[in-house]
Amino acid sequence: MQAASLPASYGWQWVRDGLKLFMKQPLAVFTWALAISLLVMFASFTPPVGPLLFVALMPVVTLMTLSACKHIEAGRVMLPSMWPQPLMRPGVFKKLLIMGALYAGLSITAGLATFLPFSAELTEGLRIASIEQNLTPFLSAMTIPLTLFGILYIIIAALFWHAPALVAWHGLRLGQALFFSGVACWRNKWPFVVYGITWILAFLLIDLCAGILVSIGLSPQVASTLQIPFNIAAGGVLYCSFYPVYTSVFGIEDTHAHPDHQSNDRPQSEP
Repeated sequence: MQAASLPASYGWQWVRDGLKLFMKQPLAVFTWALAISLLVMFASFTPPVGPLLFVALMPVVTLMTLSACKHIEAGRVMLPSMWPQPLMRPGVFKKLLIMGALYAGLSITAGLATFLPFSAELTEGLRIASIEQNLTPFLSAMTIPLTLFGILYIIIAALFWHAPALVAWHGLRLGQALFFSGVACWRNKWPFVVYGITWILAFLLIDLCAGILVSIGLSPQVASTLQIPFNIAAGGVLYCSFYPVYTSVFGIEDTHAHPDHQSNDRPQSEP
């Protein structure tokens, strides 16, 4: 596997290409983004099992998203029965579950490694905050461990970013997939910086628009309700942008090859 090294401007190009994919089949992608949003909501309401389950399922969700985007790019209408197809290949679902378990395990380990050494400071900050009815001491105590965890999590995320497709489409072993994914993300760190900043600004813009609605007299509850579909649609574009990230880095150009087979298989004719 040879990962391309792209200029920083590709970070913006990935977002634009994701928007183009979304606009080809907005209803299907919006529904998929809504399903993921419901999964996130379930995870937030069922700690600690929910968040761990969500992290463990991320490789499965990623592969389903990429395969759907390849269908859309090839001009195929996404039907409900087509979404689980990438998981039907022998051994793929099991490999992705193992990958997800490793992802969750590494995330937990990173959290323990960064927060446990500061447990005394965090406890003291929480005590002072409860006495003074002010969260500032606790938030101040959280700064260093949260920063360290963020750094470690970015490294972990880079290892797993491309791994689901590398395992499912290229048949790589888990260790190989993690290695190539990490190398690909490192080679394209500047495009990813632009990509991340672009998405942060996009979601901040949606929040700003909701704030403007409140400032002109709309109730916060109504503004929040109106904001929800825009957040979901933006999430759909975000998920669609994963596909151009992968294809531009690893050079998969044949969108008419069957997306649920390895990329080096012979392309199959349309049914």
